[in-house]
Amino acid sequence: MTKRSQKVIPKKNQGFPLWLPLIIVAGAALIVVAVVSGNNTAPAAQPAIEVKGAPALTVDKEKVDFGNVTLGQTVEVKFEVTNGGDQPLRFKEKPYVEVAEGC
Repeated sequence: MTKRSQKVIPKKNQGFPLWLPLIIVAGAALIVVAVVSGNNTAPAAQPAIEVKGAPALTVDKEKVDFGNVTLGQTVEVKFEVTNGGDQPLRFKEKPYVEVAEGC
């Protein structure tokens, strides 16, 4: 019997795909950009202290005029309430708004 020699053909090296590191680097770059851009917000300006030694409620609007409002129509207004004093402002009860004139 004669021995036959067989050629062994090596398989191609599947290895690490070239596109995978590019996707990882691009993802990391997007995360870094998102974190850096999210931290660029400037802190809110502190209101000027109007009262020393006590808290003081300050409201940005004293009067609101909605004009003529028909029955069933919804109107809305927003107030900015800040502490104008140098001590902590605490409410003992839930704040509410009272209508002084008109109905």
